[in-house]
Amino acid sequence: MIKAQILVFAGAALLAGCSAGDGADNAVQDRAVRVQQLMAEEVQPTAEVYWNSAGYVVDESGETDLTPTTEEGWAATLESTRKLQRLGELLQTPEYAEGRGEDWIAFSKSLVEISKRAEQTALDRDSEAIFEVGGVIYRVCTACHQVYPASQPEDLGQEDIEQAPPQ
Repeated sequence: MIKAQILVFAGAALLAGCSAGDGADNAVQDRAVRVQQLMAEEVQPTAEVYWNSAGYVVDESGETDLTPTTEEGWAATLESTRKLQRLGELLQTPEYAEGRGEDWIAFSKSLVEISKRAEQTALDRDSEAIFEVGGVIYRVCTACHQVYPASQPEDLGQEDIEQAPPQ
């Protein structure tokens, strides 16, 4: 009976040891998925609230000013700036920054700083400034995405996988 228990324990330990390498790969992949989810579910929609608070839309119906016209609209614009600040701070935490370079932290800090400027534009209810600062937010995001594209193999934990040539 004891020999059987030892054999079962040894087999379990052997299986755990064999999958240890996969654990690191899975952690990298999980981290990449978390970053992508945060971007898609939080950062992008939050930035869009701010971006959609200034400028004009011109279509067949005419010209529509995007400037908020209600207290609720201005409150949403203001909250989006504060949330972007929190998200920029979150991106600096080990959960999101681990395995990335110092430039990741620099981009995240830039998002926080420009979101503070955005907060002031919302407090001032200055549509022109919102439009201008919104452009800066967009450039910070674009610069980060150029360095850290979502399809980058390292972001998916597949750095050791050979890529098949396009057909």
